[in-house]
Amino acid sequence: MKKITFIFLITSHFCSAQNNDKLIKVTDMLKIKQLSGVTISPDGSKAAFVVNSIEPDGDNKWEYKYVNQVWVVPTDGSAAPKQLTREPASQPAWSPDGKQLAFVRTVDNKAQIFLLPFDGGEPLQLTHFRYGASGPKWSPDGRQILFSASISLKELLKDADLNPGKEAPKWPYEKPGFEKNGQFVPSNAKPDPDGSLEEIRAYLDNNANDRKAKVINKLNFQEESVTSAEISFNHFFLVDAIPGAQPVSVTHGFYRYNSAEFTPDGRQLLLTGDIDSTQHPDRSLESELFLADAKGAHLRKILGAEGKSYNSAKLSPSGKWLAFQYGNTSFVDIPMLAVMPLDGTEKDIINLPFDRSKSNIVWSQDERYLYFAAQSNGGAPVYRVDLRTKQVEPLSDFNSGISSFDLRNNKMVFVKTEVANPFELYTSDATGKNAARISSFNFEWLKNKTLSFPEKKSFVNEKGLTIEYWVMKPSNYQPGKKYPAILDIHGGPTAMWGPGESSMWHEFQYYAGRGYIVVYCNPRGSGGYGAAFLRANINDWGTGPTSDVLTALDKAGADGSIDTSRLAVTGGSYAGYLVAWIIGHDQRFRAAVSQRGVYDLGTFFGEGNAWRLVPNYFGGYPWEPATKAIIERESPISYVQNIHTPYLMFHGENDLRTGVIQGEMMYRSLKVLGRTVEYVRHPGATHELTRSGNNRQRIDQMLRTVEFFERFIDRAPR
Repeated sequence: MKKITFIFLITSHFCSAQNNDKLIKVTDMLKIKQLSGVTISPDGSKAAFVVNSIEPDGDNKWEYKYVNQVWVVPTDGSAAPKQLTREPASQPAWSPDGKQLAFVRTVDNKAQIFLLPFDGGEPLQLTHFRYGASGPKWSPDGRQILFSASISLKELLKDADLNPGKEAPKWPYEKPGFEKNGQFVPSNAKPDPDGSLEEIRAYLDNNANDRKAKVINKLNFQEESVTSAEISFNHFFLVDAIPGAQPVSVTHGFYRYNSAEFTPDGRQLLLTGDIDSTQHPDRSLESELFLADAKGAHLRKILGAEGKSYNSAKLSPSGKWLAFQYGNTSFVDIPMLAVMPLDGTEKDIINLPFDRSKSNIVWSQDERYLYFAAQSNGGAPVYRVDLRTKQVEPLSDFNSGISSFDLRNNKMVFVKTEVANPFELYTSDATGKNAARISSFNFEWLKNKTLSFPEKKSFVNEKGLTIEYWVMKPSNYQPGKKYPAILDIHGGPTAMWGPGESSMWHEFQYYAGRGYIVVYCNPRGSGGYGAAFLRANINDWGTGPTSDVLTALDKAGADGSIDTSRLAVTGGSYAGYLVAWIIGHDQRFRAAVSQRGVYDLGTFFGEGNAWRLVPNYFGGYPWEPATKAIIERESPISYVQNIHTPYLMFHGENDLRTGVIQGEMMYRSLKVLGRTVEYVRHPGATHELTRSGNNRQRIDQMLRTVEFFERFIDRAPR
């Protein structure tokens, strides 16, 4: 009877807090509209973009689906945004004359390209391609569209267009017992389990084709949700911009091409990829830059070297200059931004130093500036670099984030994230000044909400690094009272949190609405602070970052607002690792929750598709004595006997980025030790559950987290 009463009291308290409509509720997650894919028309008068909404899915009132639609808005804000598509659509691309918009829609489970005329009429399906069609880019004369498609090795072996002569790749397939590619030799043998060796092989191949067996020979066999024996290749195609036209391949062979675009004169294609004919694609981490004619012939390498990756290539409006990024294939570093003449060589490279990770590179029309976005100090400003002086200047602040933008005719249109609004569309001049909001996708439902605005603070750690952290008071904070606090930690470990980061907007506001103080910080190893900061947790995933986040928590409570007897900690992925590490070394928390965590680095090396984190951060592999000692020292499972904090663990059953076995090891170990632990698996969920997963499961995980905290924490202010 006492147990029933206890549950009833918690549930009543839980529900009463949910009834305050001015506070952010868990179901407000379903109202958030995400904006992306901004592209300005050639005359600069309009901008197309994509709106991602969450809508009811079928008759089940608890189920919701994501829907993408293409919208358009005048860049001067003279009219409200208008929805262009009725069926799901994405990836808008303007024709050079601005009279048509190409976009992508799924048909029969394959992406296909559609054309929407602006003089009236319904969208027309341009491609019916057997491989699908994505990423449309118009030729400068508007007559053709360049697009990409993914082709499996089995398909490529049989495709006479992509693989003339139906040859085998030159790199070894790595199938034991066969000389190089002998297994690719076609066989006319009939399947027979009792027949000859060739007939037995045909029978076994038939079983694999019917998915009765999955024969894995490749190194990278884990995708996000399933293991796969397939090898696939990204290739590019041209199609006339006339419905019914047949695509023609412009890239060929057993190579992976990452990107392609026309030169401004339309005579050539700029391509990125790796065409090493001797190395298995899973073992080739390099990326190179190439030029080919408009049909893909006469391929010529511009830049490329062993151990180097060249990417993010963008041609200037005149086609004279090439902007790109390059760096080592190890990702624990920040690529260099550079330019060079398109007809130049490596000796003509002009580096543009800026110690942040850059994205979305855009040229100014006069070719004086390069624009880009970069996470920095809790925000994601738009920057521009003057190519004459190499000076980099931010065009927006560090309290907001620009996730997508385009530039034309001294006009910039961009998607902005800030504490007051997770996604909205803005317009400004090319310097970022005179910014004005031109959409109200989230503004209307948020205008009457009570939000918590974070206070930014910092300290210098023992390595001399400045650690920035943020403190969010409860939405209905009353000075003089003490509140429970949640230490929320980011993953990566190269992620960065702050007011300009959108993925945590709802979670932070929900916790604040529930009456918690929320503390989050960017410990050593985070992105957004430069290469030295990024690499400061190499061989130190546990002790150093723990010191940073716990120091942030201590300093956040220095004003007396935090009740240190009512603390909780949570985080996902690498932060799931750090939560387990912390509670194995510190006993201050009343409850802990980790999602999709890494708990044993040796096991993670085998079961996660992010396995390269192990050699990149710890200098080797689990069987090497020196590395083995490090990863045992750095694995939370090594300290499981010290965990006494009540602990809730989440994992998606189809999460192959970090894998589930080590989570089961941690859970079972704690159960054997008799510790307070609960383990929740979400069927079908991947590593992206909390960002783009099933919305019912997203809500489930949020509610279970809060419910678990409130089992062990009295939340009422004191």
